[in-house]
Amino acid sequence: MSSKRAQNESRATEKKRKKKSCEEAALSSSVEEKELQGAVKEAWRSRSHYSHGDLELDCHPFPHCIIKNFLSSETFAENLQRELLGLNFHEKSNDLYKFKQSDDLRKRTEPHIAGLRTALFGRFRSWLGEVLEVELEPTVDISCARYEYMDVLLCHDDELEGRRVAFILYLVPPWQSSDGGTLDLYTTDSNFQPQSIVKSLVPSWNTLVLFEVSPVSFHQVSEVLSQDKCRLSLSGWFHGPSLERPPRHIESPVPRSPHLPRDETVLLEWVNPVYLDISYQEQIQEEFEESSEIQLKDFLKEEKFREVSEALRLAQIQWTKRGPANKRNYEVASLDTVPQCVTACWELLQSESFFLLLSNFTGLRLHYLCPADEDDDEDKEKQEQKEDEEATASSTESSAANATKQKELSTPVCCGEVRRWSHGGYTLLHDGEAARAEYALDLVLPFGCADWQSEFGGYTCYVANEEDEELLTVYPEDNSLALVYRDKETLKFVKHVNHKSSSESAGRGFYDFSYVYYE
Repeated sequence: MSSKRAQNESRATEKKRKKKSCEEAALSSSVEEKELQGAVKEAWRSRSHYSHGDLELDCHPFPHCIIKNFLSSETFAENLQRELLGLNFHEKSNDLYKFKQSDDLRKRTEPHIAGLRTALFGRFRSWLGEVLEVELEPTVDISCARYEYMDVLLCHDDELEGRRVAFILYLVPPWQSSDGGTLDLYTTDSNFQPQSIVKSLVPSWNTLVLFEVSPVSFHQVSEVLSQDKCRLSLSGWFHGPSLERPPRHIESPVPRSPHLPRDETVLLEWVNPVYLDISYQEQIQEEFEESSEIQLKDFLKEEKFREVSEALRLAQIQWTKRGPANKRNYEVASLDTVPQCVTACWELLQSESFFLLLSNFTGLRLHYLCPADEDDDEDKEKQEQKEDEEATASSTESSAANATKQKELSTPVCCGEVRRWSHGGYTLLHDGEAARAEYALDLVLPFGCADWQSEFGGYTCYVANEEDEELLTVYPEDNSLALVYRDKETLKFVKHVNHKSSSESAGRGFYDFSYVYYE
């Protein structure tokens, strides 16, 4: 009997210990006062600015709320920071971001992590639901992120099924805007695409930022520029009914052109003679057909390469930024402002003789003189026939339209641009690109990257659709013609050019001619 009582007492003591070990965090008085909650609710409903004590609601460019001293106990905040820094972090890097993230914090038992989780998804969730006038679910979705030198999270809107409100709690040392790592908020255009950064929130100790996830909630974490500070934050989402979303904007396709009527004279003038040797072209084709990619070093004649390099660097070329930021960020040359030698190089890559040269390099049918590879044609036709059957299962497309389509597909075409890459440049994978993916030959010819290092970014990554694993990485190299053939399941992006690129000898960035050819 006494033994059983002892066991019961032991269990009760254990329960008390557990209860004490995950004591709920005390929150700012800003989220405890009923009157204040009503005022925030009214301001959010009317999309008007509101400020009181440590709480501020701003609705430009989209509604977001900032609560300073979110945890009322400084000791609790410091202990929470200590527990978080003791977690295991994993490097995360893809087209959109580079930073370190903890495992999911849903089941962590450290007392202060558990205490904050209980407060956030308990009392604070109820408070926020009242403010937004929406039923927020008890779903716990929270993790910890460490952003250090050169880490970044590029422009995105956070939209994913079930996410209603995003939040970030900063536990950082004294921080200035010059340290980077700001939370940048974008305006949007009439197509709900991000336009420009109009507000940058500097991380601040024990400050919570939250915003409603919506079609216009585009934001980014700017690159961390401090070499000795850690931008530590807890972030996640409160789940609930998603806001209505308009149809996603579909960009107009880039215009494609057939080859320019130029004979082999242009090749003799520009291309390294070694690449015009037929037997060497056969070797190149064998290697290309083995791996679907190749880099041809010293491709242009040295004097031509130097002339174009100097012209790109020194000429008064008009450069235009290409966006939107949730898809890409780099500069493109206006072709009517480039020097004659740049125009001539541009025309080389679009000339009939160059199409034929590419056919000889790759075995692709980019010119009518190129012999057909019957095996490849058969495989491709079967694949395209299968896709056509699926696409037209519920359609009554006429045979005449089909014939026209076949004729269009059989004419080799290309599109291209002259690009300038500098700090902050990138391209991102996006839904529209995946939906319109097709068989294509990519060409990149870089200039002005003699001092460029791979750690700067600016390299092109090829990945399988909906997979994280990189299939191929192509690094920029002066006068090295990169050719990559991709299928409909392969996508590409250019990795973010980081701050280190502008602090080294390569500070001017680099240029490239980028073309895509279609059979």
